[in-house]
Amino acid sequence: MPRPTRVIYTDPGGRGWATVALLADLLAQCLDAELVTTSTRPRRDRVRRAAGQAPRRRGSGTCVVIAPQPAHLGSLLDATYLLRGYDRVVGWVIDSFLDDRIPRMAQGRGHYDQLFVTDVELVETWASRTGTATEWLPFGSNVLDQPPLPEDRSVDLLRVGRQPESWDDNDRTARAAAELGLTFSAGPPLETDARLNQAALTAAMRQAKLVLAFTNLVSPDVYTHPTRDYVTGRWTDALASGAAVAGVPPRCEAGRRMLWENGLVRLPSTDLDAGLEVVAAAAAAWRPEHAAAIQLQALQTLDWRLRFKVLTDSIELSAPRLDDELARLEDRVTALTRRTA
Repeated sequence: MPRPTRVIYTDPGGRGWATVALLADLLAQCLDAELVTTSTRPRRDRVRRAAGQAPRRRGSGTCVVIAPQPAHLGSLLDATYLLRGYDRVVGWVIDSFLDDRIPRMAQGRGHYDQLFVTDVELVETWASRTGTATEWLPFGSNVLDQPPLPEDRSVDLLRVGRQPESWDDNDRTARAAAELGLTFSAGPPLETDARLNQAALTAAMRQAKLVLAFTNLVSPDVYTHPTRDYVTGRWTDALASGAAVAGVPPRCEAGRRMLWENGLVRLPSTDLDAGLEVVAAAAAAWRPEHAAAIQLQALQTLDWRLRFKVLTDSIELSAPRLDDELARLEDRVTALTRRTA
């Protein structure tokens, strides 16, 4: 009997990684795979670094490693891999812009057959430094499992995540928005459970006409890259929910390829008053069919299942359940296309 496919996900902890945890869940479901979730522990990581110097053991079956950051590629080096090995091993690195942190075990050691990164500009860099075939596989969203969109949206502008200093005071933003007749929401109360928090955020996005988000280059934080920007889950999840994204979008190649003008409300700068004037005009022009059109394009371009298809094709992995899900996606696209025509 063939070994089942295995998906390994390292949970770094924190609410910000809930979207990636949900990605790992969905991938395991679509591949009929065993999902192994591991944590970061210094002692375990030291053992893995030592094990990474050993030659690869070939076995049977397929393993897909979802690595939030490059160091998490080392999660492959567990007892199952070291004792039994796999025939095919794939790694998908989310924060691939941290290319200065590629672990030694992934550099020319042959442990991986295929790597995917979310930063298209760094594909050649990763391929060169790891000696492994590398492709671009960007961030996405579970668009297909969204319920039907609401006919009306009670919030004009929803804050999601970090913001530039001029937008960071929620009370000030709410007052300035109210002066223009806008309804502003600072977002749902934070949940201690990361998955519940993500569910609440998605529900809030579905009630918003516009979601506020800025590239990290104009809205930096200690955990963002100082010179490279990138597309994150708040962009893809907002579009999946039928909300346009207001702000300054990422200027990276992934942003240019993934984000479309009808799903963006470009603000001229980070200035609060100037930005709210643009938001007010967009909110006044909003119609339910705008949300449907945004979600339709998200279904066609951002759904995780489209990413999974690229992954399975790269290693010629049969995935009947994924095929069924892709057929369901196609049916949903056809139905929504008819409604928006």
